[in-house]
Amino acid sequence: MDRRSWTLLLVLAAIWGASYLLIKIAVRDLSPVMVAWARIALAAGILVPLAARQGALRVPRASVWWLALLGISQVAGPFVLIGAAEEEISSGLAGTLVASAPLFTALLAIRFDAGERSTGLRLGGIVLGLAGVAVLLGVDLGGSGRELIAGLAVLLAGLGYAIGGFIAKRHFASVAPLGLAAWVVVAGAILLLPAAIATVPSEAPSLGPVASVVALGVVGTGIAFAIFYELIGTVGPARTFIVTYLAPGFAVVYGAAFLDERITAAILAGLALILAGSWLAAGGGLGRRSRAGPPVAAPEPPVTPERVAAQLPD
Repeated sequence: MDRRSWTLLLVLAAIWGASYLLIKIAVRDLSPVMVAWARIALAAGILVPLAARQGALRVPRASVWWLALLGISQVAGPFVLIGAAEEEISSGLAGTLVASAPLFTALLAIRFDAGERSTGLRLGGIVLGLAGVAVLLGVDLGGSGRELIAGLAVLLAGLGYAIGGFIAKRHFASVAPLGLAAWVVVAGAILLLPAAIATVPSEAPSLGPVASVVALGVVGTGIAFAIFYELIGTVGPARTFIVTYLAPGFAVVYGAAFLDERITAAILAGLALILAGSWLAAGGGLGRRSRAGPPVAAPEPPVTPERVAAQLPD
């Protein structure tokens, strides 16, 4: 890749890695549901016009229920879970745990996608990644029941990303990626609207949380999505997906730099094991990737070429 492409790749990783920092700030004054709904609604306001301008909004009517399920598994559910978790755990730890999503993809493939079943090094990658999760849950979160539950909530969000990847592959393979992303955030916004109304704060939130939500919706989706698709078009999906191995590191650094979060030995060890395991579980190298794919909405977890159909940055 040329210098410009590497620069865009690093900028994208920096934007996506900042998601957890912004979530941590936003939930100070706003409920996790309100944060999730607001950022999804902002994303819809950006992505729907872009997709319409490209004529990419056509989705088979028969797929409406699958679209709703995709909205739950890849935006509404994970965003709420991660926001709730960050009320208890650090933003850097949340970003590290979400990186386990490809491990769930590999595990689900054993049952639901025979062509993507893990063997050899890929199976070893699952074991390695799960060891990283165990380090984080057992060492870094071992002293608090509430923190442990929060960590499990982030892992559940990662599972949702993985499930959504299989739904996108099976039911939306022919749909334009930008159009699918637009409809998924619309579905997510509609599904979360009642709960968001129910959790409207009684007092006006301070400027920091409001600015964080706006940044999550506008920068973390609109600008990041534009960069993402430009990279896909210029250097191809395999190289573009390097970004998902860089974003968790940015999340840890941001948390330490701006929120005084501790970078513990357990976080570093867990991050190394999870990323190494995810890389191996996804096939290792740039030439071969799993097709099952994760998040529509999250930039954090590693993705694979076919995951573009479901990729919406966090």
